[in-house]
Amino acid sequence: MEEKDCIFCKIVRGEIPSKKVYEDEQVYAFHDINPVAPVHVLIIPKKHIKGIHWAEEQDEALVGHLFTVARTIAEELGVAPNEDAEGGYRLVFNVGKGAGQTVFHLHLHLIGGRAFTWPPG
Repeated sequence: MEEKDCIFCKIVRGEIPSKKVYEDEQVYAFHDINPVAPVHVLIIPKKHIKGIHWAEEQDEALVGHLFTVARTIAEELGVAPNEDAEGGYRLVFNVGKGAGQTVFHLHLHLIGGRAFTWPPG
């Protein structure tokens, strides 16, 4: 199910250009147009889901697939940790307006290429 006016659905359909990083039958990933780090990729399901809070039981495998794709992309873009766990990346879901979600299509941020602090935000 896709949403006619959803910007991420339009990207998946090729109506809006993006810098694609990865694509398969279920998922599309592209560079964020406003990156917060040297590597900032958005990984989205092709199925329109409003956000992680709205994912349903039948979406469990799809959501899991987002994480598998994130690992693959992190390795390809050189931000995966090495055997000594040096390096690394952050995976983020913003859930709702109060948490910073601005596009209501489920998307996983893969952010890396610099050191991060804790707590985030």
